[in-house]
Amino acid sequence: MTDRTTTPAPLAPGSVIGIMGGGQLGRMAAIAAARMGYKVHVYAPEAESPAAEVADAWTRAAWDDAAALDAFAAAVDVVTFEFENVPAASVAGLAAKRPVRPAWTVLETTQDRLSEKDFVNRLGIGTAPYARVDDVDGLVAAIERLGRPAILKTRTLGYDGKGQARIAAEGDIRAAAEAAFATIGSRPAILEGMVDFGCEISVIVARTPAGEVRCFEPAENEHRNGILHLSRVPARVPAAIAAEAERIALALAEAFGLEGLLAVEMFVTRDGRVLVNEMAPRPHNSGHWSFDAAATSQFEQFIRAVADLPLGDPARLVDAEMENLLGDDIDRWRDILAEPRAKLHLYGKSEAKPGRKMGHVTRLGTARSNS
Repeated sequence: MTDRTTTPAPLAPGSVIGIMGGGQLGRMAAIAAARMGYKVHVYAPEAESPAAEVADAWTRAAWDDAAALDAFAAAVDVVTFEFENVPAASVAGLAAKRPVRPAWTVLETTQDRLSEKDFVNRLGIGTAPYARVDDVDGLVAAIERLGRPAILKTRTLGYDGKGQARIAAEGDIRAAAEAAFATIGSRPAILEGMVDFGCEISVIVARTPAGEVRCFEPAENEHRNGILHLSRVPARVPAAIAAEAERIALALAEAFGLEGLLAVEMFVTRDGRVLVNEMAPRPHNSGHWSFDAAATSQFEQFIRAVADLPLGDPARLVDAEMENLLGDDIDRWRDILAEPRAKLHLYGKSEAKPGRKMGHVTRLGTARSNS
């Protein structure tokens, strides 16, 4: 095991990659790492960890357990994360002992919707209109400025539609503000104006410590109840829109000095603009299609970037559609396996709760044309 903490160099097979977070993204990353000859040590506090089931080691401890974090750092060669709600302070402490990729500052920025949008706007990249909200009076003022309908979101710890409240176009503003603020638990929030968009797309970009950068093509996404339902490639957008989305993702990766993976969700407006919605510095649900339909999956690319290896070819080999399996959808596993061009991925979770991501299926279409 190496002692380096700052000098970038390729990580040799046999080295240990530490992953903060124990969910399905860590599971699929650990599988990719094992194929490439790396060991994986998972750090996660939950009693059930899909990632730990396929990892070489598991530290089950609280995010702020200093002794456990020290022991974890001593046991790994590099640290990354598969979950953006890992406390940035804990990751910052690890960065003093081992390389952390992406940097903890990237995690800190993307954990907070307000700081994330400020970062994007400072680069001259568009987002939905937004305003900081700290209390009901601030929310009333923000609604009057941005208009209705709008959506109120917690600044932190929100994902898959959690921590959000919609504000309708009609009705008493103060009553609506009080109800929305109560819905999100009266926490620091951000109000976002509604965007007239035709579709949502996402681009996943990888960048190594050596500075090599590669993009996966945009995926077109459909959501249900705030949770991703389908992702399809190729996205049904003009070539100029796809190129602009990739340009934005590359610009954000460079601005961050990214070392790892960054997923950028974007709105394509009806008047042809591309606006950033959210970012995640990790593998992303909308990139799962790549596991079966790309020359290099997002998970292999993630490991390559974290280990400072040459990046793989992210090209799509076939058309594909990825469907999330939520809750009782997992009961369809027999029917899915009977589909000749369906690839089933189950995450090993013991309880199928409504809205819980239990697995996904990727349906493969025709081969990509070389013309």
